[in-house]
Amino acid sequence: MVEAAKVRIARQPSGTGLPLPFPATEGAAGVDLRAALSSDHELAPGERTLVPTGFSIALPDGFEGQIRPRSGLALRHGVTVANAPGTIDRDYRGEIKVILINLGDTPFTVCRGDRIAQLVVAPVASVVFSEVEQLDETERGTGGFGHTGR
Repeated sequence: MVEAAKVRIARQPSGTGLPLPFPATEGAAGVDLRAALSSDHELAPGERTLVPTGFSIALPDGFEGQIRPRSGLALRHGVTVANAPGTIDRDYRGEIKVILINLGDTPFTVCRGDRIAQLVVAPVASVVFSEVEQLDETERGTGGFGHTGR
């Protein structure tokens, strides 16, 4: 079994009275994020809005946070995360906020406490780039954007 990532969490003023994120089941990959709005917000079709979650986190070295859509919201209402997956860098200490977009054809009301997205904490490799004159050849080469067909 993989050891759990130890993430420190701090409640923000907007999160007063809301539960902190927790896994819904033992096998859950992520935790639900809730809307920490001061009042309901009607999200019109095509509209985007930034929704606070009421907390900030400190991720351990070698990890990132990924903000992902909730499948039920996307299927039933067309509401999803605009920049999915959104990335929370290890050194970010501000309140976690979610960019929601309504891709549906009817307005959707976001209420305080609604589960609006998921947070997945995942390992991430650090990168060191090494400039070269030319890359090695592969069978795929420069083909992309559907070049292999359906």
